Amino acid sequence: MKPRAVVFAYHNVGVRCLRVLLARGVDVALVVTHEDNPAERIWFGSVAQVAAEHGIETITPSDPAGAALREAVMRARPDFIFSFYYRHMLPAGVLALAPRGAYNMHGSLLPKYRGRVPTNWAVLNGETETGATLHEMAAKPDAGAIVAQTSVPILPDDTAQEVFDKVTVAAEQTLWRVLPALLAGEAPHLPNDLARGSYFGGRKPEDGRIDWSKPAQQVYNLIRAVAPPYPGAFTDIGEDRFVVARARLAGLETIGTAASAPANLPPGLHVSDNTCLGVCGDARAIVISELRHQRDGQETVVTPAQFAQITNRSRHS
Repeated sequence: MKPRAVVFAYHNVGVRCLRVLLARGVDVALVVTHEDNPAERIWFGSVAQVAAEHGIETITPSDPAGAALREAVMRARPDFIFSFYYRHMLPAGVLALAPRGAYNMHGSLLPKYRGRVPTNWAVLNGETETGATLHEMAAKPDAGAIVAQTSVPILPDDTAQEVFDKVTVAAEQTLWRVLPALLAGEAPHLPNDLARGSYFGGRKPEDGRIDWSKPAQQVYNLIRAVAPPYPGAFTDIGEDRFVVARARLAGLETIGTAASAPANLPPGLHVSDNTCLGVCGDARAIVISELRHQRDGQETVVTPAQFAQITNRSRHS
């Protein structure tokens, strides 16, 4: 008899891990996912669509602690509960409905980067490695025993989306590799030593504001961590907002070289030799290859010449 599961899932990790369960012969009796938020840019795959393709009942409750959700899970009679990038914490009473365990896929190498948006935090903090971890769910977030994990590199120019794409593959590989042992009751449950990691909260668009007085590496890490499709790192000049969508740290192509900004330019956005530069507090420059201008609800990509025109107008208005 096939093991039965209720799957809470969203985003690309949810899509890929749901497909792994189906490929491994798990009877997915119910999928719980989210309604897409019309205010959010949906750049990722649809768990609901995958479930529909396989004829799986799907619900999108707004309250994970509500009686209706608990009753739906009870009716599904799961052996296992899986959570793959579902955005709400699941109550202990729901987790207890799976006699063979409840497991979550987290986008970091636990116990590091517990909590929200772990990929973005890892890039922001200049990490060179992250990954995906399947762990047992507990009342405390990302605190249960570790079942399996897979690491991926973070290269110096990787954006958070590029790293997230790697983490998605790592999540798929992790689940594919350990699922047979988990279903057989033979998977390892290793200690998740919380003292060796930290918990991180969610991030808001305002957290992308650039402080040009900081060292260039820190500014560059912020740009990479929130680059589109995330809201982007930005700076305001008058009533105009400029989002640094794509950039590189000057001198990065030559190991050991720290390219300096043109002399006498203060920290901030500038145009030099028809190139947009972000000058930082350590006098290093960030070369901006895509700059977006936001004003009155409109966003356009601007050239260095257009940026100079806009800022000159702003300074003299």
